This record gives sequence, C-alpha cells and structure tokens, in this order.
Amino acid sequence: MPQLRLRVTGNQDNARAIGNLLASIDGIEHVEEVADLMPRMDDEDSTSAGLPDDQGPGTHELEVEARSQAAVGRVREAVEALAFDLDVLVEFETDEDWHDA
Repeated sequence: MPQLRLRVTGNQDNARAIGNLLASIDGIEHVEEVADLMPRMDDEDSTSAGLPDDQGPGTHELEVEARSQAAVGRVREAVEALAFDLDVLVEFETDEDWHDA
C-alpha cells in the first residue's frame, strides 16, 4: 500500500483543512498527523527566545496511506491546489524516497 508523508508549514487550521481534504479523497485508507520527532533547540532562557524568527508558523507532519499510486497522484494534485489557496508550504515525501536514502 503506497504511503505519502506531507510536511505542512502553516497554522493548525491550515493543517486541519488539508487533513480534512485528504480524508475526502477516494482511495485514501488512512490519514494521521504524526509527532515531529526532531527535537527543537528552543530554550526559554536563551538570549534568542521570543525573537520573530521563533514565532513563525508551525510545521505539521501528515502520514497518508493510499490504495494505489493513482490515489497518491490525486492527493498531490488536490493538496497542491489547496496549499496554493491557503498560502501555505507543503512538502511531499513518498515511501520510495525513504528507501532511496
């Protein structure tokens, strides 16, 4: 079963909208927001705490299981269109990308 990971750079509402879109696409078996496993080096006592660079939009990792490669193609097209409308950044990673690394 093909898998696809998406990294959404935007607020929680944008990530939820993309998740809802994914759940509505024919051929999608499962959509889940997965925890970000990368530890952040933000320290509340740091001299850089609270600077504008630390106050940007969040990132959200979504994992999608599809029935077929055709469904993965539909996901890419639909998410790209919605991301453009929402003015958010979306990065795609397929299970093939994981095996190549």
